[in-house]
Amino acid sequence: MSPSPTEEAAIGESLSALEALHSTPSRRYLAPDPIPEEVIWAILDAAIRGPSGGNSQAWGWIVLTDQDVKRRVAGWYRENWDAAYGRHRDRILAGDAASSGLTPRGFLGAEYLAYHLEEAPLWVFPVLRNAADATNPRVGSSIYGAVQQLCLAARAYGIGTSLTTLYGGHEDELRELLGLPADALTMALIPMGYPAKGRWAEPKRRPVEEVVHWNRWGATRGKPLSRRLPAGSGTGRCRLAATPTGVRTPADAGPVSRPMPDGPPPARLEAWTCLP
Repeated sequence: MSPSPTEEAAIGESLSALEALHSTPSRRYLAPDPIPEEVIWAILDAAIRGPSGGNSQAWGWIVLTDQDVKRRVAGWYRENWDAAYGRHRDRILAGDAASSGLTPRGFLGAEYLAYHLEEAPLWVFPVLRNAADATNPRVGSSIYGAVQQLCLAARAYGIGTSLTTLYGGHEDELRELLGLPADALTMALIPMGYPAKGRWAEPKRRPVEEVVHWNRWGATRGKPLSRRLPAGSGTGRCRLAATPTGVRTPADAGPVSRPMPDGPPPARLEAWTCLP
């Protein structure tokens, strides 16, 4: 008997590193279906492998499922949404994205999230210690790499994410609601859930050659035609392996085998496995 879509999501998907990097857009239409706790643990275990300045790991990760708290924060979020974007709705939907950068389609997705935020089955708040009164503009560098790893790990389990800070302006109230230490600061809000709409598409960005500068700002160059790189120089043949706990799949073993629902425990993200 084949596993259901929910069971397959709990097992995880084998993606190459580049496949994951090129197919993890913000997913704002999220179903309320619960995420298995073992999957949540696996995603967070992958997240904390991310970079941390001096390996200080001065972070914490609040997993929020309390609906009362979610409704309170969602109210702040909607206030900020209306002030920053909602009042420009007609202009953006008419195709004027100059002021916000949002396309009509992107606006509708972000608007949906704003008005359905608390319906996502869980949120994650990445929290950084010693950041509440920080003046260093680069303080977030000690956690945002790990946040992106969380989003990529969620992608491997078919779980959508988006990274937002639009709940801001209520940090003291939020600190009390979450019981945070006085020196701690939430660095983002990541609603998580199985996608209810949309697809795993490549995020649309400006061409890479427009934003890459060589040696000095403004020194751009055209991107050469794609060609296959020699072995060992970055072929992109890296696999983000979702394998049963305690089992590593050799790089030359082909596709990752997936346990059936009555088999071994659900997958955890083992490692980036790169072929020579």
